[in-house]
Amino acid sequence: MNQAIRRTIFERLREQNPHPTTELNFNTPFELLVAVILSAQATDKGVNKATDKLYAVANTPEAILTLGEEGLKTYIKTIGLFNSKASNIIKTCRQLIAMHEGQVPQDRTALEALPGVGRKTANVVLNTVFRQPTMAVDTHIFRVANRTKIAPGKNVLEVEKRLLRNIPREFLLDAHHWLILHGRYTCLARSPRCGSCIIEDLCEFRDKNLD
Repeated sequence: MNQAIRRTIFERLREQNPHPTTELNFNTPFELLVAVILSAQATDKGVNKATDKLYAVANTPEAILTLGEEGLKTYIKTIGLFNSKASNIIKTCRQLIAMHEGQVPQDRTALEALPGVGRKTANVVLNTVFRQPTMAVDTHIFRVANRTKIAPGKNVLEVEKRLLRNIPREFLLDAHHWLILHGRYTCLARSPRCGSCIIEDLCEFRDKNLD
């Protein structure tokens, strides 16, 4: 796939959705950080259902520490791996207060040092809240990048680096959201909706489902 085709792909995605964003509900960087930690192996809808109730009671590191780990669990128990996630969130709250005055850092190294925060979570926060041109490669983006041939790679880091290198600069800030939404609603894992896809004619997927 050449750069002219990549540009056309992102022009179409931008035209369809000029201002994409995450489907996780949040109002502050801390709320997004907690939501992304909770979203691992969980749906955004399920996370939103839990955090809508949690944030009404506690939406700062100090408030969540006041709840305590067991108190936090009562709000997130419907989410997979809630025990380990609760433990990590409590540890992260302590670290944010001790090292960052209770604020979410805008630095990758500092973010990835927080319990429960890996590269993907850091990328989501850096891009969505702090508007840095990062690429959080989840299963949807990994599939779309490889299937379309926008940025094929054998692992998530390889795909991330190729996306950052291959996507025209003017689209980088929003590319993460366009790709994840495209994978979530159109380029599905088992039955991709190729016949109704706005980039079907540009995609290099060989086994297109045009029904």
